[in-house]
Amino acid sequence: MPYNRREFISFLGKAGLGALTIPPFLISCGNTATPTSDKKLSDEQLKKLKDLVFEGLSPSNQDDLLLAKGLDYQMVIKWGDKISDKDTFGFNPDFTCFIPLDERNPKDGLLWVNHEYANPFFVADFNNHANPPEKRTKEQVDKEIYNVGGSIVRIKEEHGVWKVVNNDPHNRRITGHTPIPLNWDAPIEGKSEIIGTNSNCSGGITPWNTFLTCEENYQDVFGDTLYDENNAATRTPSIWGWEQFYDYPPEHYGWVVEVNPKDGKAQKHIALGRFAHECCTLYELEDKRVVAYSGDDKKDEHLYKFISSKPGSLKEGTLYVADTINGKWLALDWENEPVLKNKFKDQTEVLVRAREAAKLLGATPLNRPEDIEIDPITGNIFVTLTNNKPKGDYHGSILKVEETEGKFDALTFKASTYLAGGKKNGFSCPDNLAFDLSGNLWMTSDMSGDAMNRKGKPYMPFKNNSLFVIPRYGKDAGKVIRMASAPRDAELTGPWFSPDGKTLFLSVQHPGEQTTDKNNPTSKWPFDKDGIPKPAVVAITGDLIEKLNNLNQIEV
Repeated sequence: MPYNRREFISFLGKAGLGALTIPPFLISCGNTATPTSDKKLSDEQLKKLKDLVFEGLSPSNQDDLLLAKGLDYQMVIKWGDKISDKDTFGFNPDFTCFIPLDERNPKDGLLWVNHEYANPFFVADFNNHANPPEKRTKEQVDKEIYNVGGSIVRIKEEHGVWKVVNNDPHNRRITGHTPIPLNWDAPIEGKSEIIGTNSNCSGGITPWNTFLTCEENYQDVFGDTLYDENNAATRTPSIWGWEQFYDYPPEHYGWVVEVNPKDGKAQKHIALGRFAHECCTLYELEDKRVVAYSGDDKKDEHLYKFISSKPGSLKEGTLYVADTINGKWLALDWENEPVLKNKFKDQTEVLVRAREAAKLLGATPLNRPEDIEIDPITGNIFVTLTNNKPKGDYHGSILKVEETEGKFDALTFKASTYLAGGKKNGFSCPDNLAFDLSGNLWMTSDMSGDAMNRKGKPYMPFKNNSLFVIPRYGKDAGKVIRMASAPRDAELTGPWFSPDGKTLFLSVQHPGEQTTDKNNPTSKWPFDKDGIPKPAVVAITGDLIEKLNNLNQIEV
């Protein structure tokens, strides 16, 4: 039975660490909260919000991390920082996720951070801009491979400051060199254990408190395998050329990887399909089966959903792909789909070649489906569609998916546009999403560095990439308000709230990415003494964050 609003708010309080708080993984994944229809606040209740004044930022091209009034930030960790005697923090942080070691203490826990890719110019001292081209060495490639994957670091807040606990036994790296077994009965390209994870973009968290990290642009490091109409395979080269030193099959990458935060053990989930996973967002059903949503971040690719057939399994179940025009989930089921049997030899091949299988079934091409979050109040699923320039969609949109009767294992749904990017709404190229403890929607943007702040480009009015909030209540409800502006060339990624709602963890990815001369970098953030731009994770705090996350304290 759905909760009414009073019951729902009360439930949030019971589920959390104390009065009226809820850990963010319960909000973002809907693991324990039952979504319900929203109910507008009364006039008297809205008056209690009068002290919540938004002074959003204007677009800026300044080389700094700028924050709206009422917000501050502190550096948590940056590229190259030591996390133990043997490991350092990787490059280009993306998805972040925080789990308390003790649910009674929201200020001490494990932070997982994805490392999406390594810029060889900074990481390996390899000038990929040189003319004529420089010759690359295996040692340089090894540095790049080490700096991708993910980091687990224990962090604690003491006297209002978040700090890494150096040499904590939990601190470790998962890299492109780490052996990882497959959670599948059949080998992939002859292997049941593969080497490394890479291209780790966004992610998710499981109801059993493990991290999910998603392999996105895997083709950039080991190339890809493409098939013609006669099913003949061709190996394509990669951008970074790792296959010149390590002959790893492309099929070993492009998966969702689960990592145990306590011991660092990982596994790749074949049942969730192989494509450019931006994220993996889970919902736990009443019978403990799970539903996993994931988007394929490439133009004209698709939205997927996995429904498990056994409690707590990411192996047994069925993978579906979305027909958003007709509102149907189409099963990538080799046994029961003749069109798939005619093309592929078994279910394993269907999952390895999920993109081809999805197109054979008639899935709807979408404009780069990226992050996915579940509204904790309504149960609607929000999907960012970043852009599709060849089709004239430069600014993207947010897609809303309403499962039939609010059932996450339904096979039919209704899809509509929730919000479109562009000058009217003040944002372009939506990427990561996060709901805070009150159901306000936070969003980052992903305009490419070679197009930002360029005259004649459609992104000029928006200037640097930013972090936005869309308030749920009050006079500014529904407005898109800029809360932070990134340094030059940078992208803000991986927003994640601490369990008490007082801290927003955020990655600052690839500042100074357009640099071709280290003596004259396009960004110097975070202004270290060496003058080199460094990707980092920051903790955003302040009065405004606390007020936004305390709207659920209003009596209803």
